[in-house]
Formats: sequence, structure tokens, C-alpha cells
Amino acid sequence: MQYVTLLGATGSIGRSTLDVLERHPDRYRVFALSAHQRIEELLHLCQHYKPLYAVVANASQADWLQARLTECSVLVGTEGLCQVAEDERVGMVMAAIVGAAGLAPTLAAIRAGKKVLLANKESLVMAGALFMAEVQRHGATLLPVDSEHNALFQCMPRPGTDLDVQGVERLVLTASGGPFWSTSQADLVKVTPEQAVQHPRWSMGPKISVDSATMMNKGLELIEACWLFHAPEHRVDICIHPQSIIHSLVQYRDGSTLAQLGCPDMRTPIAVALAWPERIGSGVPLLDLLRCGPLEFSAPDHDRFPCLDLARQAMRAGGTAPAILNAANEVAVAAFLQNETSFMSIPVIISQTLEHVAGTPADSLEAVLDADARARSCALRLLSANRVNH
Repeated sequence: MQYVTLLGATGSIGRSTLDVLERHPDRYRVFALSAHQRIEELLHLCQHYKPLYAVVANASQADWLQARLTECSVLVGTEGLCQVAEDERVGMVMAAIVGAAGLAPTLAAIRAGKKVLLANKESLVMAGALFMAEVQRHGATLLPVDSEHNALFQCMPRPGTDLDVQGVERLVLTASGGPFWSTSQADLVKVTPEQAVQHPRWSMGPKISVDSATMMNKGLELIEACWLFHAPEHRVDICIHPQSIIHSLVQYRDGSTLAQLGCPDMRTPIAVALAWPERIGSGVPLLDLLRCGPLEFSAPDHDRFPCLDLARQAMRAGGTAPAILNAANEVAVAAFLQNETSFMSIPVIISQTLEHVAGTPADSLEAVLDADARARSCALRLLSANRVNH
């Protein structure tokens, strides 16, 4: 029996994780659940799964929740998240908080030597060098949950070791292309938040859905892949595959290409990470190749989706540049979702922020958080100066 802390319980990854855990009551028990805003939903989850702890964003939420839970202790904020991530009773931590908010508790879990199931790609984007060094220093196990990185993980004999030692030539991340992969540039200017969050294949939260629509999600995944698999940026390719059946591929120097295929359902990579190196049931049906139809592939259009090049630019720059990229993107996407800027302004704000905010070595959490704060402040100023009337 393993105790599992689930950071980000009310999001799509959190709900899928709980679905898999519930299928294996003999193996897993929920130790802690966290939520940021959906407190009533968190209450129902706590009543059902009976964790020892719940974590919320502020004291008023904690008071409301604690009054309704008698056998669960309610904690608050980043300190509470770190506490349930590093508790000695916890065997593994699902890091599924979206954005920079997940950075500190994920790092706390790594420093406690936990098995960390990483669904919070921003942690590696912001502080990849620091994270990977801490994984080595503390003997933590870092397992990717993003479907693309989980696919690469499954297709490599020794993931995390040098590509050349494994005979790997290239990594190929597949991308659904989001809802606008075939939309003209003229029509992209008119995209609304309601359109951008309607992903054709995956059920995700609004921020990740917009990232998929701009293809920044794939840019962030490229940076994450570089850190997870010790891959230089120029050896990671991106291929549009709208059916989302092939989740990623590894190409070897002998001419072999290994791909991981499956139905587009996040419970598969979650189950892989939970039980690794074993395999357990996830609730996902087996892929029926006779019914999935033809599989299409195409190169991404960098003119229509400039976020891809911005991500490569940040990875090549190194230091805190990826943290600056991530912060500017979070600010711009939040503004778009509030109808405060246009869809095509998102990459513009990110590019301008990268130009205005000086990068520094990313050799400490303080340096990364400082870059994050400076980038957010800059992006907000740029949004104010370039406000778009809709």
C-alpha cells in the first residue's frame, strides 16, 4: 500500500489520477489532495477518498473546508503543499498544479527523495537544470506524465541517460495541432477564448487548452524533453498528428523508429507512471487499429504559430530565459481568457518580454523566481501599453 499526494486534484489530470487510483484500492491510498479555487469540488473529493490532508490557497477557504471535514486536516498555501509533498509517509507525489505555482512543492518532493509523477511541465521549463541536479542529489525518481514525454520514456531503453549511449538520433514530439492547426492566419486574428478552449481531442483546463491552440504547449514540452532526456534542442523535432494516436517517437541510428500508440486518454500515461516498472489497468480501452482510420502527419507552420520558435529561442539562450518565456505566456494567456488581449497578441507579448527582461544563471530557486517576477511585471506593462479593443 502506497500513500499518494495529489497536487492539483480538481483539474483534468487530478480527476484522471483519482480514477486510476480507485481501480487499485489494494495498492494505493490518497494521502493529500489540493485545490486552488474549486473548494466545493475538493470537499466532495475529500468526503469520498478520505485523505489525511487537504490543501487550499488561503485561510478563509481553509476555515470553510475544515468546518465540513472532521477526519481531514486542512493546510494552506505553498507551505501546506510542500508539507504534504515531503511527508515521510508519502511514497509518490502527482505534481499536477498548472503553471509556476507548482514549482516549490514539486521541488520539495524531489528534495525529499520521492517518486514524482510530473504533470507540471512548467517546473522543468522554469528550473530544468536545478530540478535535474536535485533529482540526482536526493535520489528521487522523476517520471513524466505528459502523454508525449511518457511515450518517449516508454520507447527508450534507459531514459535519462545520454542519447548517444542509447543509440538515439532524434526525439519526435507529436502535436495534435490544437483547434486551429488548419486555420488561416487571417482567421486566427479573430479567435475568441471560447473557441480556443475547445480542443478537438483532449479534455484539458483553459490555460493548457489555449497553450495547445497557440502551440506554446508543444514549445514548453520541447524544453521539458530536453531536460528529461538530456537532449540538445536541435535533436528534438515536432510533428503535427491531429488524430493523437501516436503520442511520440524515438528514432535510432540503426534506422529504427519506435512509437507509442494508444487512445487519447491521460489515464494511460498516469497508470504507466504510477506502477512503473509494472503495468496496471487504467480503464482505457485497447487501441483498435482497424477502426482508428488513417493517420496524418505534417510539419508545423512556424509563421502561424510563432510560439514554437520562441520556445526554441529560450532553450538555446539558457539560464532563466525559459522561466521568462513561461511567465510571459501565463500572463498573456490569462489576459486573453479575460478578453483583455487578442489571440495573436500572445506571442507578441512573449517575444517582447524576452527582449526586455535580462536573463541570468538559473542556479537557484531564488534566481528563477526573481526572473519569473520580473517577467510577469514586464508582460503586464506591455499588455497595458498594447491593450486591444475587442
